[in-house]
Amino acid sequence: MDKENTLYGVKEIARRANVSIATVDRVIHNRTGVSEKTRKKINEIIKELDYQPNILASRLASRKIITIGVLLPRVSNETAFWEAPLKGIQRAEAEIKNYGVVLQYSFFDLNDRASFISEAKALLEKNVNGVLLAPAFVEQSVSFVEDCDKSKIPYVFIDSDIPGQNSLSYIGPHLYQSGYVGAKLLTYRLKTNNKILVVNISKEIENYNYLQIEEGFRGYFKDHNLKNEIVRIDIRDTDYLSVARHMTYVLHLHKDFEAIFVTNSRVFSVATFLHNSQKTHIPLVGYDFLDENIAHLNAGNIDFLICHKPEDQGYRGIMTLYQSLVVGSSQEKVHFMPIDIITKENQAFYQN
Repeated sequence: MDKENTLYGVKEIARRANVSIATVDRVIHNRTGVSEKTRKKINEIIKELDYQPNILASRLASRKIITIGVLLPRVSNETAFWEAPLKGIQRAEAEIKNYGVVLQYSFFDLNDRASFISEAKALLEKNVNGVLLAPAFVEQSVSFVEDCDKSKIPYVFIDSDIPGQNSLSYIGPHLYQSGYVGAKLLTYRLKTNNKILVVNISKEIENYNYLQIEEGFRGYFKDHNLKNEIVRIDIRDTDYLSVARHMTYVLHLHKDFEAIFVTNSRVFSVATFLHNSQKTHIPLVGYDFLDENIAHLNAGNIDFLICHKPEDQGYRGIMTLYQSLVVGSSQEKVHFMPIDIITKENQAFYQN
């Protein structure tokens, strides 16, 4: 059937099914009062005709407001990473606001679990119909989504996943493969079997993100029978002075590091330290397309940045909830984002 002939209205569906328009409307909006046999027949005709309901008209007629809650880390002086997902969320919001969808924003401090707990509680009190969540604090996020499950509120994870939860979808990187790629990038400048340093800079070191990324990083060395010893350092105080103090200590303790891998966007702190210490000869790989990181990339202090399209994650997260709550369509349980590699030479052409 030609495409131009495949878009029919409710009247044509009712005629072919030999039922009333009201019956077709009940099936389209999944209401009761239709026999299973008739429902099946109508759905087959809808599929055959590639019928697309007028969602805008339907939403305006119902006058029902759909509220989507957004629970994200607050942008801070330490990292501007969360500006990108927020930009994507706001882009999606602009596209769907005419369909009776309202977003409620809650922002928590990445250095303060208590702020996550209070913001999560306040968000649920706003009677949201769905939630987009960045699960930065694992234990507290699990408790929050258990409350969502009890209230039958669908939720989508972005940036980081928590396996075993009843999320509508996870939208973010394949974390193991991301770490695997990071290890491969570092090997391009390895000349010996000296030590490799893995740096985690976060209050939440046990975050699933970092554990999976590091596991993938180590997996590459194991799979390729590389004998480099991999040393890990966890820095829980994320300000620059704390990073510098820990880096000074570990480089004094191990004088033969050949490369450094940072598991998140705070790689610029390590790059600043290496620059101030005149140690920029040490290859450095980290994450995310931030202004601070790009400056160090252009200066030669960072060799590669790995990026996972955070703006697109935010956009897709909201649109996934919209498609489920408003359109009623099923969604992919997992949507892996690209693992992009940014260099000094290509950064000017990259869109986050």
